[in-house]
Amino acid sequence: MSKLNILISASEVVPFAKSGGLADVVGALPKALEKLGHSVIVVMPRYYIVDKQKYNLTPLEGALGVQMGVIGEEWAEVYQGTLPNSTVPIYFIENDHYFGRSGLYDEAGVGFNDNDNRFIFLSKAAMQLSKKLNFKPDIIHANDWHTAAMPILLNTVYANDPHFANTASILSIHNLQHQGKCYKGAMDVLAVGWERFNHYELEEHDGVNLLKGGIVHANAINAVSQKYAEEIKTAEFGCGLEVTMQKHQEKLYGILNGVDYEEWSPAIDEFIPKKYDANKIKGKAVCKKALQKEFNLPQKANIPLIGLVGRLADQKGITILAQAIHKLLELDIQIVLLGTGEAWAEEFFCDIALQYPEKFASFIGYKNDLAHKIEAGSDFFLMPSLFEPCGLNQIYSLRYGTLPIVRATGGLDDTIENYEPFTGNGDGFKFYEATDTALLNTVKWAVDTYYNDKKGMKFLIQNAMKKRFSWEESAKAYEQMYKDAINTRFGV
Repeated sequence: MSKLNILISASEVVPFAKSGGLADVVGALPKALEKLGHSVIVVMPRYYIVDKQKYNLTPLEGALGVQMGVIGEEWAEVYQGTLPNSTVPIYFIENDHYFGRSGLYDEAGVGFNDNDNRFIFLSKAAMQLSKKLNFKPDIIHANDWHTAAMPILLNTVYANDPHFANTASILSIHNLQHQGKCYKGAMDVLAVGWERFNHYELEEHDGVNLLKGGIVHANAINAVSQKYAEEIKTAEFGCGLEVTMQKHQEKLYGILNGVDYEEWSPAIDEFIPKKYDANKIKGKAVCKKALQKEFNLPQKANIPLIGLVGRLADQKGITILAQAIHKLLELDIQIVLLGTGEAWAEEFFCDIALQYPEKFASFIGYKNDLAHKIEAGSDFFLMPSLFEPCGLNQIYSLRYGTLPIVRATGGLDDTIENYEPFTGNGDGFKFYEATDTALLNTVKWAVDTYYNDKKGMKFLIQNAMKKRFSWEESAKAYEQMYKDAINTRFGV
C-alpha cells in the first residue's frame, strides 16, 4: 500500500495520560503504522498531569484558533513531543479552561459538566491543527465519543475544504457504553447545522449523542475485537445503539488490539524483581515471593496466587466478584487486587482485606510498576467482565505465564482458549454466565488444576507464553481498513 498520511486523535495516550485501554492502543498503534511506512501524527489534550519538562515538549509557534459555534472563537497553545521509542509526533492542545484540571474526565468520581464542550473543542482543534501544520490527512482516525465529532465535522463544516478533499474517516469504538450524551444545545457549539439533529444522525431522546453521530458519519468503524463487533449489534451489548450498529454493519470491522511487547514481556521487564521467559521459568517463583511480600501475604510457594488489575466498575464484573468473594476465600488461595473505581467497591475490598489478611490484599489506586509485578508474580489472572471490548491484561498475562480466568465475552473470548485436559490444549479458563456461581466454579477448576494436574499446568503455561498478539499484525489490518474507507468514500 502507498504511504498514507494519518491523523489520530484521542483523549488519552500512554505514557502521557491513561485511564484505560484506549491510552495503550493510541500509544502503540501509531508506532506500528510508522513501521509500515505511513506518516502519522497524534493529537491529545495537554492535561495538567502531562509534564512539559518531563516529556521535553516544545511550543508550536502561534496560537491555534478554534471556532466553537455559539461560544465564539477559542484559542489554544500547541505543544509538540514524540511518542516514546519512535519518531511519531504527538501534539498537545493546551487550553486551561478546558484541560487545566487534574482529572481527565472527572474529579473524585464526578464527571465534569462541560465534558461535551471540552471534547468538541479537542475534535475541532485537531482538525484546525492539521491545517496549521499543512498535514493533509488521507485518514482521520477518531477514538470513542471524545473525538467522534471529527467524522461529523469532516462531512459538514469541512465538506468543501480543499485541505480535506482526499480525507476519509475512521472511528474506533473501545467501549460503546460511553457515548458522549449531552443536551441538544451542543448542536450550537458543534455548528454543523440543526438539520443534523435528527433520529438518524445526532439526536437521541431530545439530546445529542456524539458517538452515534460519529458512527453514522465515519467511513469505517472498528470495534476492538471480532466478538465485540458482533456483540454490539445485539440488545444485550448494544447500549441502546444496536439498531444503529446493525444499519452500519457493512462498514463495521473487528480488529483486535495488539500488545506492546517492548513493555510487557518478562524477559525484559525492568519493573519485576527477576526476569524470566518460557525456557527459563524459575524467575517467576522469585516474582511470586516478592509479590506476596509486597502485599504482606504469607510467602508460600505452593499456594495459587490470583491477581486482578483494573477499574472497579460494574463492567469489570466486580459485583459478581463481591458476591463470590467469601466462598472464593474458603479455598486454599491468595488474591491480590490493584484498582480504583466505584466508592462502594473500594470500601468493600478494603474491608475484605481486613477480614482475610492472610488470603486477600488490595491496593486502591493505580501503579504501573505494581501492575507489572502482579502480572509476573501471580499464577492466575482473573477478569470476570460483564463485557470486554478487547481487554489487554489477559494478553499481558499470557506472555507472563499467568493463566487467565475470564468470562467468555468480547476480546476475552477471542484471545483465550479454554483448557482441554485430555489434549493439553488451551491457555486459560473460561466461564460463560455472568454469575457468581459460574465465576466460583471456574476458579475452583483452575485451583484444582494447580494442585492436582501439574502436567496440565506446565502445558498451559507453555501454551500461554508462546502466544502472540503483535501490533504489527493489527496494524496491517488497520491498514486494510483505511484502504477500504478511502474506497468507500471516493469509490477508488
